[in-house]
Amino acid sequence: MSSLIEEITGGEPSRDLRFPYAPAGWTPALAIEAARQDGLEMSEEHWEAVRALQEYFARHEAVAVNLREVHDALDEKFHRQGGIKHLYRLFPGGPVAQGCRIAGPKAPAGAVDKGFGSVG
Repeated sequence: MSSLIEEITGGEPSRDLRFPYAPAGWTPALAIEAARQDGLEMSEEHWEAVRALQEYFARHEAVAVNLREVHDALDEKFHRQGGIKHLYRLFPGGPVAQGCRIAGPKAPAGAVDKGFGSVG
């Protein structure tokens, strides 16, 4: 996603206070465009998941992020809404793989298997 960010913005946009943990260069407009390319329309539930992913990656940037740990953290955070099943309804391409593509952070290794589709 960072190459898409650089291509569209040509630099560093100002920070959006609604997304305090957003990666550098990310904007909601980029997320909307990435979602559109995936056939998704962003709802408040999508934005909540985007913020959760951004916060998780910001808090774990000093360590290598593990797919299973992100998956489990999302399942726990969204437990009341149905956990990971709820997130798969929002992001049918995978809450970690497709979610990261929209939220901005680089998906952890194993989140996307080009031979079999998204698994995370």
